[in-house]
Amino acid sequence: MSQERSFDQLYTHLNDLLAPCLSQDWPNMAVEWAEGVYVYGRGDERHPQGKRYLDFLAGFGACNAGHNHPRIVAAAREQMERMVHAPVGVMATQPLLQLADELRGVVPGDADMFFFGNSGSEAVDGAIKLARYITGRPGLIAFMGSFHGRTMGATTVTASKVAYREGHGPFLPDTYFARFPYPFRCLAGDEKVCVEEALGDIERLFEYVVPPQDVAAMLVEPVQGEGGYVFPPRSWLEALRAICDEHGILLIFDEVQTGFGRTGEWFAADLYDVEPDIVCLAKGIANGFQLGAVAAPGEIMSRWGAASHGTTYGGNPISCAAALATLEVIREEGLLENAREQGKYMLDALHDLQGESSIIGEVRGAGLMIAVEFVEPNTDMVPNTEAVRRILDRCLEDGLLMYPCGHWTQTIRLIPPLTVTRPQVNEGLDIFRRAVLAES
Repeated sequence: MSQERSFDQLYTHLNDLLAPCLSQDWPNMAVEWAEGVYVYGRGDERHPQGKRYLDFLAGFGACNAGHNHPRIVAAAREQMERMVHAPVGVMATQPLLQLADELRGVVPGDADMFFFGNSGSEAVDGAIKLARYITGRPGLIAFMGSFHGRTMGATTVTASKVAYREGHGPFLPDTYFARFPYPFRCLAGDEKVCVEEALGDIERLFEYVVPPQDVAAMLVEPVQGEGGYVFPPRSWLEALRAICDEHGILLIFDEVQTGFGRTGEWFAADLYDVEPDIVCLAKGIANGFQLGAVAAPGEIMSRWGAASHGTTYGGNPISCAAALATLEVIREEGLLENAREQGKYMLDALHDLQGESSIIGEVRGAGLMIAVEFVEPNTDMVPNTEAVRRILDRCLEDGLLMYPCGHWTQTIRLIPPLTVTRPQVNEGLDIFRRAVLAES
C-alpha cells in the first residue's frame, strides 16, 4: 500500500486524479473548511487558519442556509448515528415521510406526492419519464438558454452552451426547442414583442414540426440559471400555462436553482404566480446534502406505476433529516425576508455601480438571485467575456468567490447564502465594485 500523501501533495496532482471536465473548471481552489458565508483555503504563515473567502456562490445555490449551519449539521449527525442508508421501496424512514409531508406546504401548485432522488439532473430525468409515462406522448419542448443538468436526459433538454452537448449525441428523440424571452437582448427592444416572438416559436413548432397532441411536456426554468439569470416577463409564463392547458401538455418547472428561498419566495413559481404541473427540486432542499425530488399532484404522480422508476440512494435518511432542518431554519430564521431585504439593497447598490461603469449592460434579480451582465463599451450590447474573467480573478484575489453564467460567459451571478448580513453584503459589494471600476 502506498504511503498516504498530504493534501498539498495531492492538490499538485489534481489534473492527474480528476477528469478534465472537473479539474479544468475555475478556480479549483484548495479549501479546508467552511462556515456561514465563508470558505477557508489552506493554512499558511500569513493565514494560519486558511485564507478566508466570502462565498457569493453558495455551492451553486445549494447552501442557502450557509455552510455548515449548526442546526442542519446536528440533524444530519443525529440521523447518521441511527441509520445511514435505507433504500426507498424496501424501507421507509421517518425523515423520508416527514419531509414529504412538510414539502406539501411549500412546493408550488397542488404538489402533494414526491419521488426522491439524489440531484437536480435526476429530478429532471424523472420528470421527463413521468410526463411521457402518464401522457403516452413522446414530445418534449424545452427552451434556448436552458440548463437542466448533465445526465443524458437533462443534457438533451439543455441548450445554454453547445459545449454541454458536443460529442454526447444522439440525444433523446422528439425533443424540440423554442426561444426563451430575454428582454435585455431582444432585438425588438420591446418586452411585449419579445414575448410574442418567443411564443411564435411554439406556434411554428405546432404548425410545421410536431402536433401538440404528441407533446408530453414543456420543461422550463422559471428563471434561467446557467443561461444568464434571465427573468422572463410574467406574461410569457402565463401564456405557457394557457397553451399547456389548451393541449393537455404538462408544464414542468425546473426549480433546482430557484427553489427554497433563492428569489425571496419559496419558489420562483410564487414570484410569478404561475402553477406548474410537475416541479424539479434539488440544491437548496438540503443545504448541500445530496437530495433531489420530483413533485406533482397525486392525480399525476399516482399514475406512475410500480417498477416504472426507482432509486438506490434517493431519499437518503441523512439527507432527508438535513432537509427537514433546512426547512425549519428558513422559516424560523426569516431567510425569505432576509433574502428580499438584502437582495433589494444589493440591487440598489449595483444599479448605482452601473451608473459609474460603461461595461455594465444590465443589473437584474429577485431576492438573492442577482446577476450583472457585462458588455463591451460603446457597442450594441456586445458580450464582454474577457472583462468578466478579469473581474472574477480580481475578486478572488481579494477574497470574494463568484462564478459566471450566460451563453457567452458574459454575466456574473451574485448568490450568497440567504443568511448573509448587511456587513457581509457590504464587504462583498466593496470588493466587487473595486474590481469592476478597475476594469472600467
